[in-house]
Amino acid sequence: MKKMASKDIINDKFHFRHDPSWSGRLGPAKGGGLHLCIACVIEMLESDDISLVRKSHALSAVCGFLKCFPGALREMLQNDHQVSMHFISSLMGMLHILVDPATLEKVDQVLVLLLLELRSEMPLLYVLDQINKQMIDQLNVKSFLPTFNFLGSLVEAIPSVALTLVTHFVPLLDRLCSVLLYPDEEVKASVVYMWLKLLGTTGGSAAQSLPVTVRDRVCTLLIQTFANASHPQLINNCIALLWLLVQWGEAVSVLMSNAADQLMCSQDQNIHISTSQNSSQNQEEQIPDHCHLPLILKKLLLSGDDTLQVTSAKCIASILIHSPIQYSAPFIKAGIPEFLFDRLANTSSEVLLWSVYSCLVLLIEDPIFSSQCHSVYGIESLVSSLKRAEQLTNVDVLKQGLLLLTKILERESTNVRLFLSPPAFVAVSQAVICGLSSPCLQVATQGSSAAAGLFRLNHQSRPVQYQDLQGLLRAITRRFSELQIPRSNSLQSRVSLEKSQHSSLFSLSEGFLLQSLLCFQAACRLAVECASDPVLKENTFTAPTKKSNGPDSLESLCQCMLQCCDSVWIPTVVRMCECAPNPQILQVFYSILSSQFTLLPSVTTAFANKMASSGFYKLALEHKGIFCVGNRNTPLNAACCDFLQKLSMCLFRQSFSAPGIYQQDAEEIENLLQYSLSSLCCRLSDWPTLLCESPGLQLCDYKGPRATQYCLVIILHLALQQGDRLLPDQTVFSSVVWFLRSVQEEGSCTLPTFVLRSSLYLLAVTQDKSPALEGASLDCIDKALSSSQSFSSLYIHHSALLHFICGNLLLKEKFGALVLELWLNKQAQSTDADVTMTERHVNEKRCAEDGREQEHSAEIVELLSLLKKYPSVIMILLDIVCNKEASLAERALAILTTLLDGQSNFEEDLCTSLKPALLQALQKLSVERMGFVYGQKHVEEVNSLPLVLRLLCVTHAASNPPSTPCSNMDEVHFKLLYQVSNIAGRLNQSDTESLLPALSYLYCYLSRSPSHCTDRAVPMLLSNCGLMNQLQTILSSSSSSAPFVLSSDASSSSLLCCSHLLLSSLITLQHELSIQVHKILSWSLETAVQRMVIQKRNTDTILLVSYLRLLQALLSVDLNSALVCVTTGPGLVGQTPLEVEDGALFPLGSKGAQCLLIALSGLILQKNELLLRASVNCLSSVLGFLQRKYPQTANYVVSQPWSRFLLYSLHCSGKSFLLHPAILRVITLVRCYTRLTSSTQASFMEFMRHGSQVVLWEHHLLQVMDAVEKNGVKKLSQEASQALRLLLTQMQSCVFQPPPTEEHKQRVKRVMESLDTLPPFESLPCDILYPEFQMKISNMLGVFPSVCLTSP
Repeated sequence: MKKMASKDIINDKFHFRHDPSWSGRLGPAKGGGLHLCIACVIEMLESDDISLVRKSHALSAVCGFLKCFPGALREMLQNDHQVSMHFISSLMGMLHILVDPATLEKVDQVLVLLLLELRSEMPLLYVLDQINKQMIDQLNVKSFLPTFNFLGSLVEAIPSVALTLVTHFVPLLDRLCSVLLYPDEEVKASVVYMWLKLLGTTGGSAAQSLPVTVRDRVCTLLIQTFANASHPQLINNCIALLWLLVQWGEAVSVLMSNAADQLMCSQDQNIHISTSQNSSQNQEEQIPDHCHLPLILKKLLLSGDDTLQVTSAKCIASILIHSPIQYSAPFIKAGIPEFLFDRLANTSSEVLLWSVYSCLVLLIEDPIFSSQCHSVYGIESLVSSLKRAEQLTNVDVLKQGLLLLTKILERESTNVRLFLSPPAFVAVSQAVICGLSSPCLQVATQGSSAAAGLFRLNHQSRPVQYQDLQGLLRAITRRFSELQIPRSNSLQSRVSLEKSQHSSLFSLSEGFLLQSLLCFQAACRLAVECASDPVLKENTFTAPTKKSNGPDSLESLCQCMLQCCDSVWIPTVVRMCECAPNPQILQVFYSILSSQFTLLPSVTTAFANKMASSGFYKLALEHKGIFCVGNRNTPLNAACCDFLQKLSMCLFRQSFSAPGIYQQDAEEIENLLQYSLSSLCCRLSDWPTLLCESPGLQLCDYKGPRATQYCLVIILHLALQQGDRLLPDQTVFSSVVWFLRSVQEEGSCTLPTFVLRSSLYLLAVTQDKSPALEGASLDCIDKALSSSQSFSSLYIHHSALLHFICGNLLLKEKFGALVLELWLNKQAQSTDADVTMTERHVNEKRCAEDGREQEHSAEIVELLSLLKKYPSVIMILLDIVCNKEASLAERALAILTTLLDGQSNFEEDLCTSLKPALLQALQKLSVERMGFVYGQKHVEEVNSLPLVLRLLCVTHAASNPPSTPCSNMDEVHFKLLYQVSNIAGRLNQSDTESLLPALSYLYCYLSRSPSHCTDRAVPMLLSNCGLMNQLQTILSSSSSSAPFVLSSDASSSSLLCCSHLLLSSLITLQHELSIQVHKILSWSLETAVQRMVIQKRNTDTILLVSYLRLLQALLSVDLNSALVCVTTGPGLVGQTPLEVEDGALFPLGSKGAQCLLIALSGLILQKNELLLRASVNCLSSVLGFLQRKYPQTANYVVSQPWSRFLLYSLHCSGKSFLLHPAILRVITLVRCYTRLTSSTQASFMEFMRHGSQVVLWEHHLLQVMDAVEKNGVKKLSQEASQALRLLLTQMQSCVFQPPPTEEHKQRVKRVMESLDTLPPFESLPCDILYPEFQMKISNMLGVFPSVCLTSP
């Protein structure tokens, strides 16, 4: 038996005859290691006596030796080349002899490792040559399976073998192709594997060198083999080889070819196989239809193997990449898209999802894809796959899916609806929002592109899901904060930006911004389309619970768009363009801004104002000047022009909303901007030069050489109107003047109205910072304004225009009155035109009652500043009051009235200059009325009399009375009084608008004039029978039985009040001066008392005050006036014959006195400021009248319980109210007329026994003392301090029962000493209605402020 060492590869039987050079010990130097003999190995492999196991062991040892000791075997074999060739031949022979798979695998490994060890081309060529010869000689293809496996392993291990095969062994490759026709799938798998390794070598040099015929045969036979493959290994190898082949366009064209006649095998093939040559050629000539590559790949997609599905999808994508137009149709017709969409619905694999997405992205480019409704079929699967892709870590998968969705949305026909139900649209919008929320900005950019596709009208469900559309916009908006946009405008940041312009972060940010803007533009387009469709606008199919203006409405979408645009998008784009302007971004940006003017008409005006005031005029014009010069960036120029045109027209219609000529101007301006804006592509600094040019005659308003200049003027006007100064004011002013001058120098060129209006506005607004106008420039402006047919067409309601016209003498003389009239008319448009004079008086009365001052409007304040700056304008206003229509004159009067209220700020005496003019106006009006019969209503085109009289009242109230007799103004005052009294006497009783200010003026004159003026005035008034008759008529109207009824309750009350006040002054002055009376008036005392007792709740406060004033004046003359005959009735004096007391008090009577005192007590308890003072004054007169006529009655009425109840109620009102001047006077009056006789003292004690604790006089006085000591006398007003002094003086002189204590006396003394330390006050009459309440009364009377109500 032959032995072999367990660790050595030596056969004792053969080894003794081998040369030592063929053996060696490998391992440690001192013994051990492996002893190997190459000759023994060769003889063992060739010997039939050696068992297969020993041969396998020897092969394993050699394999391990080659792996562990590289280079050692090569040193042994390099001694004799023949030995190495013999060793290789032995191993190759075993490939055909052995059948054991394990041993064959070891032979394969040893042979490959041996060839690698030798590192020589000769052994490789020898091996390939032997294989080629063996395939020629052998007829059994099955026996070549190990050889094919070895050849594949060799190509894999030594890539250079592949190039050797394709360059030197083409016949061998051709024979390898023919092997694929052999039915054994294991053999086919081995050959395919060999081709896979051959074509898959690094660099692809072998594939590129492969002959075309061989390559085409490989493609054809691969398709045939693949179509019939059933063995898994063969299928895997085929798909792997196919993946390699589809990388080359030439191979793809063969793979996708339907005819095989182009791919016929070479005629010189000599290989002999079991089947006939003719049969083989016939099999290659025609590929059956079911063998087409799309069908094969479709079959793989149906398999359950993810790897096959992924590779199949990758192959489809690779094929389509070469030529989508050429290769898409076969795949689509084969139904591949349908199966690809099915794969999307059932997988979460990153690779498969990405591969399927890529295939579909390429397939969708073919129109056939959409025509066969594959998108409709697969949209639901796509949306569900996007939700799964969002959970994956590879963001490229989601990006590719969103790209596919974008392609589908963009390429689908408008007649096809992908989302039939709202839930389907909600699902896809949520998927897109997930993409927009991805941390990867590239994915978000693709999501924004998909969102833009969703905003197409044909993709909207019914009803439209406006709320989800808003969610898409908000998701995009939220990403803006992450964009890498430099915030600084410094030079250093600009330089650094230029260096990093193409950096990834900035490029990504810019790309996302552009795509987002395109999405927003699509949203704007959708909103406009929905607004034009009533069904979509109202969302007819929306649930009844959703309101039309709710979050799921078109209006809500438009509001969301406007809000996002205003708060985020506009600032972001502006910041981006400040650092790196991008024409493409700017084009879309301005297109979006243009669309905002049509989305929400209700906020269009506010949006336009914000755009203009934020500098967008300058921004758009600068971008035009930078990017659009020389017909560059035409789309950007068009977008800028459209934005500027819409902005300008919106601002113009806002400023000039009146119909008529402005509507025509709007059309002309729109045409001008449409034709001229596109050519306006210059820097702003070039505008002054452009305005000063003389281009020639202008034949049309919006076409011609001056059209660009017109356009400049309009834009300067509208921008400046919103505070956007495109040029400095001085430059604008001088440029416009030069522009007007150049137009006039041409002679035949007349400016359009809208251009002249804008020029006037620019001149007016920029005049303050410009030099004063010279004669030539002023004449030029005057000539330009005079060229207009109507100055009103040039008027702009701006304060600067007022100052510009009125500040230049030449312009003021020609246009001053016109501009003031237009200003007043414009002012009236901002108020309710239907408010009548009576209603205005009612409002003024309410303000007076509430103690509120009426705030002046901005227009009035501006006009007042003009009048103070240019006082000569006042006469223009006065002329308007006297000669213009009532509405205009009314407004001019209001201005003058307001001005007179603040007259103290004037350097010149305004009232002095106004009164002579008013006198002339009254004389003129008096003459005009002389021709009319008394009582006949005077009808005139302009009834200015009421306004002139009201202005006279205000002027007189605002002026200071003459201090010395025979002053220069005495005659003017007297003539005015004469004219007014005559006019008042001739007026019709129903003409309350004129009668009321006339009587008010007469009363004001008597109240405020000094004695030397009233001495002349009262006789003249008393001798005016017309005036006396007028007063009698008005007094009679207060009786319910009077046949005359005034025009309205408000006018009647005011007129009666004025009559009472005027009559009270006349009664007092007539009595003091003993003036002869020509007509006696009649007045019912009973009616007056009844009104104060019974009807006081239904009577105006001011009317009650006038009754009290008239009654006070009559009581002061003991109801016995030469001017007024006081009538009475049984209700006051009882039945005849009269009692002694009634006779003494006639015509008031004892009952009337009690009723009057009770009424006065009630009026006092109302605590109304006016009534309180008037009632206390009247109470003083009543008690004085009773004391003079019948003292017992005075003492009696004062001691009555209601008198003490009055004091109790007043004292319970609070300590601060106790120091009111009127309250102090009430206490003084009651104490003054109290006489504690025995009878009254008895009644007093009886009242105490019934539980009253407030009748102790000392208690009330102590409360007054406490209040004074707490507040201090310095805080008291002049009236209060005088009333307190009077009360304390009375307390010191009276005798109390019981007498006061010494402490009380000291307290009174200390308060009196404190009053003595106060500065002296001007003495006041005891029956005065104090001046701070004059404005309230005058407003309630319907006259102007400061009408004095002080009793003379």
